[in-house]
Amino acid sequence: MNLDLKGKNAFVGGSSKGIGKAVAIELAKLGANVTLVGRDEAALVQGMIDLSFIGNGEQKHDFLAVDFANHERVKGAVSKHLKKTNKTYHILVNNTGGPASGKITDAEEKDFLAAFEAHLLNNHLLTKMFAEGMKNDGYGRIINIISTSVKQPLPNLGVSNTIRAAVANWSKTMANELGAFGITVNNVLPGATETERLKAIIGSKMDKTGWTEDLVKEEMLREIPMKRFAKPEEVAAAVAFLASPAASYINGINVPVDGGRTGSL
Repeated sequence: MNLDLKGKNAFVGGSSKGIGKAVAIELAKLGANVTLVGRDEAALVQGMIDLSFIGNGEQKHDFLAVDFANHERVKGAVSKHLKKTNKTYHILVNNTGGPASGKITDAEEKDFLAAFEAHLLNNHLLTKMFAEGMKNDGYGRIINIISTSVKQPLPNLGVSNTIRAAVANWSKTMANELGAFGITVNNVLPGATETERLKAIIGSKMDKTGWTEDLVKEEMLREIPMKRFAKPEEVAAAVAFLASPAASYINGINVPVDGGRTGSL
């Protein structure tokens, strides 16, 4: 099975920590040159140090500090980065922090607009910026890290459920249009994963219910057949496979990495 990513350039969103950082590490292990992307420059510098211990020293990694809250700023920063580095990106991992938890009936219009911009508009912008290079090289992997909510909406995540579904349908449409050029577009759907996001969700539920942390976790784990939360590395492994040559005929699908929690096939 060909998992070799030597000579491939990867742009990984939200890679200063959590799932994004784990993805960057996995892609680097397969030989890719990785661009770490996130808001926290200090964390990105540390990520560069971590990547420097991977591989044979021939890989060239870099980072881009940018806030995905404004897609026009992202466009400017990425355009400047492309001119500076003259890179063609073969792998795009769209990943950014999810919207705050809460009931959809409590959500404001601005909450939907902010999430739409941070997720769908940035995914679309980056895809358009990188797709031509992927077409020219005959190799492209666009992987969106979304949520199992695109298959089964999750309680108390009203805005997230709405926007994630929009991203999933955007992805499927893009897969249909780009497939002929050797570019695949797929979604990885993490379940409850040991990240800062999970801690925030647990904390929010503790505040709303008055439950202890252990009680909240116990209730969450009851819904997961494997009775544990995912490690970021387990989600990253799915992303890395979809980014590889071995996944060349997998296109336009959702891949849950949730320990079996999602109730549908």
